[in-house]
Amino acid sequence: MTNHIHTQKVPRAFLLGAALLIAGTVSLAASARASRLAEPAVVQAPRESIEIRFEDRQDGTLAVLDANDGRQISAVAPGTNGFIRGVVRGMFRSRKLEAIGRESTFVLMREAEGRLTLTDPTTNRRVDLDSFGPTNSAAFGNILVASRRGR
Repeated sequence: MTNHIHTQKVPRAFLLGAALLIAGTVSLAASARASRLAEPAVVQAPRESIEIRFEDRQDGTLAVLDANDGRQISAVAPGTNGFIRGVVRGMFRSRKLEAIGRESTFVLMREAEGRLTLTDPTTNRRVDLDSFGPTNSAAFGNILVASRRGR
């Protein structure tokens, strides 16, 4: 058995070109990031928002309450709307990890550009509900619509 030693040389021009490409990419990324940080963020007022609380009932219903006056806006019947239940469970899990009680409010908001979000001001957690598709987003949209009826 014979050992073969292969010596391959990479052309110097190729190595120089690769180094310039990497350096150029890094500098472009850094300048883009720096310019984005320099621009002040434009915060638009929400189109519509409401402060809500969620409350579990003994029959398994998840009640959605107006945080300001305590009236029930909506109710999620037992065994229905797993999306709402899942999002709320995730929000409460975040609170539990930070030793925050369940009584604090959430903000359900239709933003100026039309996106629907649920925010927990106590943990600063924000869920973009539209990212889960129109059917799931509509479940929370219905809560926003129902909140208008009692005003």
